[in-house]
Amino acid sequence: MTAEPAPSSSSTDLSARGITPVSMSLYDRDFQAFADALGGSFERYGFAVIADHGLEQAVIDGALNDAKAFFALPEGVKRAYHLPGTGGARGLTPFGVEAAKGAAAVDLKEFWHVGRELPEGHPYRQYMRDNLWPTEVEGFRDHLYGLFEAMDALGARILRAIARHLGLGDDYFEDKVQLGNSVLRLLHYPPVTGEPAGVRAGAHEDINVITLLLGAEEAGLQLKEKDGSWLDIAPPPGALVVNIGDMLQRLTNHVLPSTSHRVINPSPERSRFARYSMPFFLHFNPDFVIETLPSTITPDNPDRYEGKAIMAEDFLTERLKEIRLI
Repeated sequence: MTAEPAPSSSSTDLSARGITPVSMSLYDRDFQAFADALGGSFERYGFAVIADHGLEQAVIDGALNDAKAFFALPEGVKRAYHLPGTGGARGLTPFGVEAAKGAAAVDLKEFWHVGRELPEGHPYRQYMRDNLWPTEVEGFRDHLYGLFEAMDALGARILRAIARHLGLGDDYFEDKVQLGNSVLRLLHYPPVTGEPAGVRAGAHEDINVITLLLGAEEAGLQLKEKDGSWLDIAPPPGALVVNIGDMLQRLTNHVLPSTSHRVINPSPERSRFARYSMPFFLHFNPDFVIETLPSTITPDNPDRYEGKAIMAEDFLTERLKEIRLI
């Protein structure tokens, strides 16, 4: 992907178009209708907005408040939770480390990762590091892992609808993600000063299966339309954004596209405000082999990955190298 100029919200052509939210309340009332609406949004945009997601507000608020408290700690204290050479799999990735693939400038953000906890001796522990838990923020572990588990469960429900839309068995993904190498990311974009070379998050595609995004209080998220224009994504209160990642795009032979998206810098009047968000990157089990679904191969859409099956963990490693985390 070629790096693009650093835009700001004052210089970008913002579209008035929007993605129609799909209510999670439809999930139990008319599952087929929910799957059709969700799948249609994914095929059109690579993104969907889900209203009435059902996550407890107290769980969300607890995690968000802890994130704000952690990122407000002195830099030296935070840095004690950074593990160089681990790809940012757990703990802190400091400000100015990650960059979009092909970008010249680093992103203007720092973040914290929480991952799945496995029992001693589990074979997947070779792929998943132990979580770090800062002692400076009371309740951090309970709040953050509580949100991880809630997002993991919601992601599994959404995947059932995706499976239905693809004409697969509803439980197709169940045994392929139940111990996935998924991570909850707490993102902090500090206030922007001056005219930085980079943006809060350069244009990129996600690596994983699907991403569930909570937040953000400050604007800036945009997806790239098929005509090259940028569309603002501003979910209403009580909604979350879900997007397709590269792993699912590859599995579905691009029937479900992984769309480029970014977080642009704030307008001058909002530049002094920090931005926080909490994406959950849902992953396949590490040893799942990503191979094109036969049902997505047609004369008009031949197999783009014929003979190129790849294990999910190997795909993840390749991409982490591209974005400078390892």
